[in-house]
Amino acid sequence: MQISGTVALVTGGGSGLGAATVRHLASLGAKVAVLDYNAEAAEAVAAEVGGAACPADVSNETAVQAAVDKAATDLGEAARIVVNCAGLGLAARIVGREGKLSTDLFEKVLRVNLFGTYYVMSHAARLMQELEPLNEDGERGVIVNTASAAYQDGQLGQAAYAASKGGVASMCLPAAREFAKTGIRVNAIAPGLFNTPMMESLPEETTKAIIANVPYPHRLGFPKEYAMLVQHMVENAYLNGEVIRLDGATRLPPR
Repeated sequence: MQISGTVALVTGGGSGLGAATVRHLASLGAKVAVLDYNAEAAEAVAAEVGGAACPADVSNETAVQAAVDKAATDLGEAARIVVNCAGLGLAARIVGREGKLSTDLFEKVLRVNLFGTYYVMSHAARLMQELEPLNEDGERGVIVNTASAAYQDGQLGQAAYAASKGGVASMCLPAAREFAKTGIRVNAIAPGLFNTPMMESLPEETTKAIIANVPYPHRLGFPKEYAMLVQHMVENAYLNGEVIRLDGATRLPPR
């Protein structure tokens, strides 16, 4: 699918992988709507690329519906490219000190990472399936969701995060099969360790220890490398229903 002139919607677009994706798609000629919990960040990135800011909490379905509809109104057409990057990376043991449970954290992480992805995918597809097909294959659009390498090798304390990202990965194929009849493809990216604000906040010694576990390239991933894979998933019409790890051959250790 051609990116230039196409409307795109990126969640978590105010920072990190999402912001890199917004900028990359815009550089390829897309008209981009930036959905982010942080309204100021969404507006700043949208202004930078001449796009539309659509602040929303993805864990709130009503807010998601309003944001998806606003993006279509502001940019003149429903998004044909949707990239879900919004997420939380909170960690806690299942049973902590003195028997303290983390059920509240578990629910919060799943509501943002999994339910949020599902809400955005649902409301975006609702509008996308009404668009005219772009070619003889009947293609209408592409949805790219973000899982994580942790869905396969989550670390100690990542039960909630790994479960949420495992859900994102697991719904990729059934979603692709369901939307096939309307010409909408669904893929997912499972990033490893990337140079994002979350990683930049860690102590230097922690970052060095993390990098030591990356076989090659021996560094953190660049957010643009994530965005480049999004580009390929959009442009390659035969790539559908697939989860791709993007991690420099990393396998996360137990802790």
